Amino acid sequence: MSNAKAKIVGYVRVSTARQGESGLGLDAQLSAIEAYAVSVNGEIAKVYREVESGRNNDRPQLAKAMSHAKRLKGKLCIAKLDRLGRNVHFISGLMQSKVDFVACDNPCANKLTVHILACVAENEAEAISARTVAALAAAKAKGTLLGSARPNHWLGRENIRLNAAKSARAAAAAKHQAEAEPIYSAVRPIIGEMKEQGASLQAIADRLNVDGFSTLRGLAWNRMQVSRLA
Repeated sequence: MSNAKAKIVGYVRVSTARQGESGLGLDAQLSAIEAYAVSVNGEIAKVYREVESGRNNDRPQLAKAMSHAKRLKGKLCIAKLDRLGRNVHFISGLMQSKVDFVACDNPCANKLTVHILACVAENEAEAISARTVAALAAAKAKGTLLGSARPNHWLGRENIRLNAAKSARAAAAAKHQAEAEPIYSAVRPIIGEMKEQGASLQAIADRLNVDGFSTLRGLAWNRMQVSRLA
């Protein structure tokens, strides 16, 4: 009789980076997985951790955990079904992938039970979202300031706001540059050649428009826009 232990690949998920950094919620999930492994005389090969919303079906760590479990011919183990997600279609896809998985909060669940639990979890998520939207709308209608609009929201944290604003500006500038470069690289030779020939900025703009070139925003060229590249 073989004494080989069942191979288990764990998967834990939290919804926010703050939870991931603090370990909030992770310890309980890990404890549940470890307890399950002991109950079935199993051996945990690895535990994959993910910081991602349950609404997001793009989970690289979950994909790695599934692949690992398949290679080992083992079982993917999660603490609670809702750690996989709250989307029925997503859960169904996992089941169709043939990965053997178990939820510690309901280890005896069959495929029908898992579908039902997934439906309940999805409905609960939608209900929570609807209540949250309604509550925020009601508060806003009463004149309640929300989020960063609240008085003293940034008090003592001004550096966070300034750094975030700086990062946002840099990201926006980089995105604009990347989108504009194909257009600029096409018109620069024309602008440079006509400028050497003594053409006016307006004449250059007219030439670009006649040749079918448009600005990044899809508008016609004018002398001011030409001057920025001249």
